[in-house]
Amino acid sequence: MDTEQFWQVADRHLVRYGAAFVPRIIERAKGSYVYDTDGTAILDFTSGQMSAVLGHGHPDVVATVSEAVASLDHLYSGMLSKPVIELAGALTKTLPPPLSRTLLLTTGAESNEAAIKMAKLSTGRYEIVSFDRSWHGMTTGAASVTFSAGRRGYGPAMPGSLTLPTPNAYRSPFRHGDGTHDWQTELEYGFGMVDAQSSGSLAACLVEPILSSGGIIELPEGYLRRLKELCVERGMLLIVDEAQTGIARTGLMYAFERDGVVPDLLTLSKTLGAGLPVAAVVTSEEVEAICHDKGFLFFTTHVSDPLAAAVATTVLAVVARDGLVARAAALGAQLSERLHDMKGRYEQVGDVRGRGLLQGLELVSDKATKSPADALGAKITAACLDRGLHMNIVQLPGMGGIFRIAPPLTITEAELHTGLDILDETLKAVLAG
Repeated sequence: MDTEQFWQVADRHLVRYGAAFVPRIIERAKGSYVYDTDGTAILDFTSGQMSAVLGHGHPDVVATVSEAVASLDHLYSGMLSKPVIELAGALTKTLPPPLSRTLLLTTGAESNEAAIKMAKLSTGRYEIVSFDRSWHGMTTGAASVTFSAGRRGYGPAMPGSLTLPTPNAYRSPFRHGDGTHDWQTELEYGFGMVDAQSSGSLAACLVEPILSSGGIIELPEGYLRRLKELCVERGMLLIVDEAQTGIARTGLMYAFERDGVVPDLLTLSKTLGAGLPVAAVVTSEEVEAICHDKGFLFFTTHVSDPLAAAVATTVLAVVARDGLVARAAALGAQLSERLHDMKGRYEQVGDVRGRGLLQGLELVSDKATKSPADALGAKITAACLDRGLHMNIVQLPGMGGIFRIAPPLTITEAELHTGLDILDETLKAVLAG
């Protein structure tokens, strides 16, 4: 099949499920690169779908998958195997108490769906609060508390889906007298609105430590701790969605560790499987026991699959063995320095934010007005691809000038700086043109 036939078949037979496809046919991937049918190497600054933390085709993952597929890949959901028990133990060792009970699933939406059901069942309430630029998945419950996109045309969302204002330090109207972000007042105001909306049945607050699809919005230091206090005051559980921030990505094993807060439920996906479909919910013995006593049901086709468990255990082992937490912090410091340098040199680079190897660069028409620069973002994305760098831009209205930079944790220093050089050169060329 030649290139023209490929795209004809795609146009004829595929359901279009989001933004336009990248105009390259990808044939293989290795390490920090993907390769198209012409053999062109494209540096992957997105880790696939923000997931492949060990790069593509990592030998340990390849060996694990090969062995598991040949010996024990899938079982009836009522059966247990050693890989599942090994993963549950390994995961618990990476987490603070009382997080010790694991439900092994396959996707991030699924893990958030399960966490929402557990929060509702254990509290006996039904209202779930999330940020107004959140993204937690496309299944019904998760989609109902996803406010950044996908709200229109599908009928009523899940009852009790409430919002908090996203603490966007760059654009928030909440300011101290010196112009700095007043997130404390913003959070108190937000919970005042939640209390006004609530029917008296607040079950949980579901948040990402860094809102990725919302534009790499990092929660201010101390925000998560105060959020937990406000939840406790109302008898709510705190669910932290670390689909993209977990497993070393931010320079900590889990992003919530920075604030010294322990969530009641933690959801993991993307990074836990290093690009393969693996997800998990981790909670306390107390929450698990209440849910079990009330008849918790989440019996899916691939719950507790041994293949998923084996992959996740391998990912945790490689992260520990190769010191990838510290590596993400060190490379993240270099990434931040380079991005801030670009911010200082280009009028159209309005903001740089994020942690470790999950950072964002926001383009604006000019720094005074902070006007979104969607068209400029699209031009730079296309020009970077022509130069051999795949950049992930937020595909939402008004956010098309926000780049999400999340290379594999295994990327070399040379590869990281090669990608940043391409971005820098592309900014210069497009802006000059």
